[in-house]
Amino acid sequence: MTTKLSATSLVLALSLSALTAPAFAADDMQKCFGVAEAGKNDCSAGAGTTCAGTSKTKDQANAWKLVPAGTCGQIPSTTSPTGFGQEKAFTAKS
Repeated sequence: MTTKLSATSLVLALSLSALTAPAFAADDMQKCFGVAEAGKNDCSAGAGTTCAGTSKTKDQANAWKLVPAGTCGQIPSTTSPTGFGQEKAFTAKS
């Protein structure tokens, strides 16, 4: 009986923890250029690449990642002229 109660408690706890994690609908997301790790972009990584997971460098200027709407300009980027993610592809700073 104790084992059954513990397993039930574990399932309940995991279910509740899933409810507390923020979930974003597709329309609550936006493309953010220059913030993806190398090989971790969602799409659009320029000439010579096909799509998702094909960016060659960290914070590649023409590769984007989907982020919660309104947060792109707050995410640090080592290549962006402003130092933060951009809503459009840009020319990387030197």
